[in-house]
Amino acid sequence: MRGPTRPASVKSYFPAFEIGKPITGPGVGVVIRSENSKVKPGDHVYSNAFGKSAFMAWREFSHAIQGETVFVSTGAGSVGSLVIQLAKMNGPKVIASAGSDEKVQFMKEIGADVTFNYKTTKTSAVLEKEGPIDAYWDNVGGETLDAALEAANNLVLVIKKSISMNGFIVFRLASKGDEEFSNTVPSIVASGQIKYREDVSNGLQTVGDVILAVQKGINKAKAVIHVADE
Repeated sequence: MRGPTRPASVKSYFPAFEIGKPITGPGVGVVIRSENSKVKPGDHVYSNAFGKSAFMAWREFSHAIQGETVFVSTGAGSVGSLVIQLAKMNGPKVIASAGSDEKVQFMKEIGADVTFNYKTTKTSAVLEKEGPIDAYWDNVGGETLDAALEAANNLVLVIKKSISMNGFIVFRLASKGDEEFSNTVPSIVASGQIKYREDVSNGLQTVGDVILAVQKGINKAKAVIHVADE
């Protein structure tokens, strides 16, 4: 939601929201009436990329294994928390940061080995003590990215060690990752192997407050608007 919340004059890969017009976002719904034979009343449908950013990009770009160290920023968010759990499936040590003590506790609960509140603890100090790091999932940029690059394992040997930096747009990974996501993620979430939290607000009238809370980072989990019961 952050990308489209910008002036329409600022060009990007995704259209900006327009003042006075509806905004769009991921959603889950139940079909009430259908004129499509492939979709029946009572079916659940969804739109956009729930969890796919974490799953597809981690599988595509990260090769962290047991014995290595991974750093994840905003590790209590919907993307970062899934990255932590995907990383731990391969066995590396995971360092994770978040902006409140409550979020730090959640990161511990989902398996992160080293957790800290970046607002009260200096990121560079943690990485100096717990690093060097072999992979970094960057959700914030700025000083945190600077600290991660400084703590990267053998950064000066970028060619010899084949260190790489990848940016991504999840929609561009969908053609090769959609099927694997659908075959993997729902089942491991349903089984409890992947843990998650939701910060639920009731009614469309709460949308503005919820978006503001996310922008400020004061939401406590994945922000969800509950529109109606099934």
